[in-house]
Amino acid sequence: MAENTVFVCADHGLAVFYFLQSDIVKTLLDAGVQVVVLTEDNSQEVIQARFGQPGMVVEGLRLEQLQAYTRQKSPSVQWWLDFLRRAGSAGNTNLAVVDSYIEQVKSEARGRRRQLFPLMESLARWMRHSRPARKALVHYQGRFTPGVYSDLFGKYQPALVIAASPGFRQDRFLLREATERGIRTAAAIISWDSSSSYGLCGAEIGHITCWSEIQKQELIGGADWEPEQVNAAGMPPYDGYIRQEWLMPRQAYFQQHNLDPQRKLLSYASSFVSWSPNLQNVEALVNLVASDQLAAPCQLLVRLHPIHMSGHYVAEADHIRELARTHPYIHVVEPVPIGALGYYSGEDMAEKTSMMAHSDIFLTVYSTMCVEASFQERPIISVCIDSQTGWPGKYWVPMSQIHVWPTHSRFYNSGAGRTAFNQEQLREAINRYLVDPSVDLEAQRRFLAQECTYLDGTSGRRTAQYFLSLLERGDGQ
Repeated sequence: MAENTVFVCADHGLAVFYFLQSDIVKTLLDAGVQVVVLTEDNSQEVIQARFGQPGMVVEGLRLEQLQAYTRQKSPSVQWWLDFLRRAGSAGNTNLAVVDSYIEQVKSEARGRRRQLFPLMESLARWMRHSRPARKALVHYQGRFTPGVYSDLFGKYQPALVIAASPGFRQDRFLLREATERGIRTAAAIISWDSSSSYGLCGAEIGHITCWSEIQKQELIGGADWEPEQVNAAGMPPYDGYIRQEWLMPRQAYFQQHNLDPQRKLLSYASSFVSWSPNLQNVEALVNLVASDQLAAPCQLLVRLHPIHMSGHYVAEADHIRELARTHPYIHVVEPVPIGALGYYSGEDMAEKTSMMAHSDIFLTVYSTMCVEASFQERPIISVCIDSQTGWPGKYWVPMSQIHVWPTHSRFYNSGAGRTAFNQEQLREAINRYLVDPSVDLEAQRRFLAQECTYLDGTSGRRTAQYFLSLLERGDGQ
């Protein structure tokens, strides 16, 4: 293969995890490809120090310039274009999350935005039935291309630009500039719900890779991708679960969190926090652990969500910490940052993997960790107790209503785990698994294969080989 350069946009922690803690970048480098990783500007040194290797260059994404551009260049137009992109998905797939997004925008709209909302909502819902309108919107977004990467394109002459989303984030500006220059583009679906939750592309993109046939059909049915544009290659970083790269010994993990080796471990990973409080779930678990209602003595480990570190969510995190201080068998896992890229972005894989693997029962709210815990073959319970207050003054969704969301419904209907809508159902589900941990194991294995496709540790190499095949083509986009 002739020498080529590839841009990889890793603009947040999960993207770093996807590209750099999998076999993707390594396989590209081994094939003689120069990889230029574009990441958050203040994290360049951290990324270089941690992941740097021959053939890889780290550059900044100039996010401050992009943010200034969105504020200064027709900001209202750009905002509504992004709304229509998200809300105007094609109607040939499950759009329950998109509908909730529309309701959220409606609830939070103020002033001129509130006045325009009925018109824009009608336009978005009409777009669901008009492919030409959706195509026109995606094309029109290209008018907003600030060109902040001209020097980087000139310096490196990339043959392919790969982003961690199809333009859902600020990566849209890099993708638009690449398209404007006639450079081949590709996107990756890096999170479980991206293919069903975030609408149309933020730029005109040539190719995309995803986890599974299910995600492929969501991209075709919801975002107008042609089948030949979509590659299903599994979830690359999850190869590490198969190879057991991050697993700590049980004794060491228990000592790290001062856990009692004689008690069963219930681990709860906070999720869905931006839509609903999790406190009621945690309180129900604390009540059960502190009482004699469970089939065996238990302890609870609560993993806070990254969003717990900011805004009005901090109060919930403080309440959970207080529960841990006042109850002897309640413990908390705090978020760990990586530079300015945020929290829980692959930097704590030993912590997360060991938490799931050494739990007697893993609990969450339909999180991606339902998939990850399935690699550990741990019993899983989705705890969906409705909050009595929600987030006061903010839009929120009762948890009892979310089992119809695309990824949620797949777990809910798979039989891979149980769902509890109140404390009594939660008690029954925990006791069922304490008595028979393997009761749903076969369903869980089927669920894992359905969601991740390849379970032989090859997803990273398969995905990289797909990108390499794009480099070998000579037909432009």
